[in-house]
Amino acid sequence: MTEIRPFAGVRYRVPDPELARVLAPPYDVIPPAYQEALYARDPRNIVRVILNRGTGDAAYDEAGTTYRRWLAVGVLAPDPEPSLYLLEQTFAIDDRRLARVGLLARFRAEDPQTRRILPHEQTRKGPREDRWRLLLATRANFSAIFMMFPDARGAFASLAATAMAAPPVSSYSDDGGVAHRLWRVADPAAIAAFTRALAEPTAYIADGHHRYTTALRYRDEHGPEGAWTLGYFSPIEAPGLVVLPYHRILSAGPRLEEARRALEKHFRLSAALDAREAARKTAASAAPHAFGLAERGQGGLVAEALALADQLLPPETPPSLRALDAYLLHRAVLPKLLGVDDSSVRYVHSLAEAEEVRAGSARLAVLMRATPPPQIVAVAEAGESMPTKSTFFHPKMPSGLVIHPLVV
Repeated sequence: MTEIRPFAGVRYRVPDPELARVLAPPYDVIPPAYQEALYARDPRNIVRVILNRGTGDAAYDEAGTTYRRWLAVGVLAPDPEPSLYLLEQTFAIDDRRLARVGLLARFRAEDPQTRRILPHEQTRKGPREDRWRLLLATRANFSAIFMMFPDARGAFASLAATAMAAPPVSSYSDDGGVAHRLWRVADPAAIAAFTRALAEPTAYIADGHHRYTTALRYRDEHGPEGAWTLGYFSPIEAPGLVVLPYHRILSAGPRLEEARRALEKHFRLSAALDAREAARKTAASAAPHAFGLAERGQGGLVAEALALADQLLPPETPPSLRALDAYLLHRAVLPKLLGVDDSSVRYVHSLAEAEEVRAGSARLAVLMRATPPPQIVAVAEAGESMPTKSTFFHPKMPSGLVIHPLVV
């Protein structure tokens, strides 16, 4: 893995009960209505920096000015010494209570060719440029790049458990009911032990590909010291490493009965009452590929791949991509069988959003299974890229909890 270092994190200097008022999720999961709610919640909310509602150049100028003003008046302040930070997030999934622990650290962004840090997703020009302009305006990272790494022997987990025996420096619960506890690791021996534990394994980017690409661009323009950015490192083996499905909503294409006829040659089809049942049955499927469809007032269906479906993909398709539901969907099912272009696809991560097809705002909902971490690792190791919005790691990390000032 790439080199990690401690840093003097910039944190909100507010009582713990106020943290939920000033922190926010990552910029790319904040819809417009929630952005407005965060603006109204507190004049110190980090949304005014990470997703300023101004337009054009003014938005980035105001974000930078706001961040520097908060530093000047003490709303934000750096810790007194360089530290690593442990973050525990406790949450519920299907009536199970889980916890994910990760380490926030300064790390050096590297090209994939070094094979120390591997991506699995392509990036888009718009978000890349947006994050670049914010980085230049603030010279700080407000959201960590989420990295997963193998910890089969439990070295990291053991170190984390020891550090977390002390009281946390802050704790709060967010709007989604996720409980956060943060520890600051400043002891030189503990820092050295964490550094050794992360020194060998390859790290795989789970979330934050646009921020990582931006970090590499900053390095290219500012030299080697510009490569330092903010990462969050969590073990692949941890039960709290949860990937949720990313559903699709089609604004054009066939009705449900037309889709049924188009799919029946390549898929085993079964009926579902609605989007929720289609999603549940899809998630339970053990077929090599599966997805669900639902239409307002017409019910739904579950499509499980027959052997013939494999022939929809070109023979030269890499095995790591051939295994993905999303790859089969976007490279074969949508364009070849359903006649749907990617421009007609919208991505939603919650089933409630997928169910909005009932309100007549879209033609079909496509219900997906979650992509398991081993498939993500296989794609990254092969040097390939998944279709956009193939993974949704949950929970998201809060923006602004620990801010990383750039080195140069």
